[in-house]
Amino acid sequence: MSRDELVVLAREQAARIAQQDTQIRTLATQLDDVSEKLAKLEHLISRNSSNSSFPSSKDGSPGGTLPPRKQRRAQPGGRKKGKQSGEAGTALSWSDTADRVDRFPEGPCPCGADLADAEDLGIVDRYQQHEIPLVTVSVTQYDQHAVACTCGKMHTAARPDGAGAGRIEYGPQLRAFVLYLIVVHYVPVHRVREILTALTGAEPSIGFIHSLIHRAARQLHAVDQLIRTLITLAVAVCCDETPLKTGPATPAEGKKEAKGYLHVACTELYTHYLLGDRSLDTFKQFVYLKMNPGAVIVHDRYTAYDSDQLGALTHQLCLQHTLRDLATAIELYPDQAWPAQAADSLRELIHRANQARQRGETHLAPALAKIGTQGLRGAVTLGLRHTEDLEDTRPGARKMRLLLEALREREADFLRFTTDLRIPPTSNQAERDLRPAKIQEKISGRLTDVTRTQERYTIRGVLSTATKHGQNAISVLRDMFCGRLWTPPAASAPG
Repeated sequence: MSRDELVVLAREQAARIAQQDTQIRTLATQLDDVSEKLAKLEHLISRNSSNSSFPSSKDGSPGGTLPPRKQRRAQPGGRKKGKQSGEAGTALSWSDTADRVDRFPEGPCPCGADLADAEDLGIVDRYQQHEIPLVTVSVTQYDQHAVACTCGKMHTAARPDGAGAGRIEYGPQLRAFVLYLIVVHYVPVHRVREILTALTGAEPSIGFIHSLIHRAARQLHAVDQLIRTLITLAVAVCCDETPLKTGPATPAEGKKEAKGYLHVACTELYTHYLLGDRSLDTFKQFVYLKMNPGAVIVHDRYTAYDSDQLGALTHQLCLQHTLRDLATAIELYPDQAWPAQAADSLRELIHRANQARQRGETHLAPALAKIGTQGLRGAVTLGLRHTEDLEDTRPGARKMRLLLEALREREADFLRFTTDLRIPPTSNQAERDLRPAKIQEKISGRLTDVTRTQERYTIRGVLSTATKHGQNAISVLRDMFCGRLWTPPAASAPG
């Protein structure tokens, strides 16, 4: 090739190399973006009920990772399904008080004689059957009579319990059954009507079923406020909140999603709900401002709980949330010992506190508390040293660093349950009281009327409290419609 041809070829190759360099840089940038997105997706699908706040109902979703305990059960040699060895079993037992029915053969004998005239040779077989009676709606007409006393005064018989002012209506038992299905089991209104029709023959209108929610919430409002007051007097209150699809489907101005937040404040005996959002304004409307100075709230580390505007509250940070975060740390740093050490130290403290509570003690012995605390402090120190690298942009890395800093700076708030065994170490009670809201959302979807949604949870709070006191939910609702409101007994009020 001539010199001029070589120059042209070199220039063409230089231009092609420059073009390829540009393409490589573009592809490298795209690869970085895809790698970051892939890491986030892998992090998301690895979330389950053991390492995040996801409910257990989301475990096993397509592409998701099952919690370790479920993986172990699925493996050969793991715990068998059904009843475990050593657990008490249940079975139907023979009853000595059963209603007796004598049965005799009927019809003719092959010889032609009627078996009704045959000689009774006694009982040769016994069989007991547990059954419910066929339930059909009955219509009863109550005629209230007036009488005249010898003194001249007139007296009119009162209507039966639960009767309204109209001439025709459904009785308190049927109304209680309707509300029980809607509020306790979250059956959609149209399906409630189908169930009633199939089981009893009653065909109440959809409007009537809807109206029961408002009527019951209005009657139970005073009981709900009493429960709220009793919660403010408690030594420790578990608190939590969860997103809830309610109201219009179009997000409000300045909001990304059209949803509210259902808040719960509860103890082992009381439950109270408030529907709002996660703003400080909603938190200020809840029970916190009314609680006694020094009262303990058990919660996750959401920042609103630490606001000075909520008053002089004392905190117990939920260790169940902490243990789930540490499970993430174990996955994120598989070659490090500090996440497992921190988790084991917290579990040991919880276990020792439970044992001390069963012995009737008021606080964990200092020697026992010191052992667990030292193990936790050592793990936190190692973890902080290991996570000093601010360039670690993997999903979950920053969250783990913030957790370690919180464990160092708020150790007393994490371990307050060891100083007063009346304080639960977790907010599991609040999570249990909120979990049915997720069930409702899966069954019915969005609840479009915010007022009706709050009324549902007013009823739910009273029924949850009654159930915690050993009451039957349907009986509480029936008595309410009969004008007999159930209220928590004074003996259960916090001291």
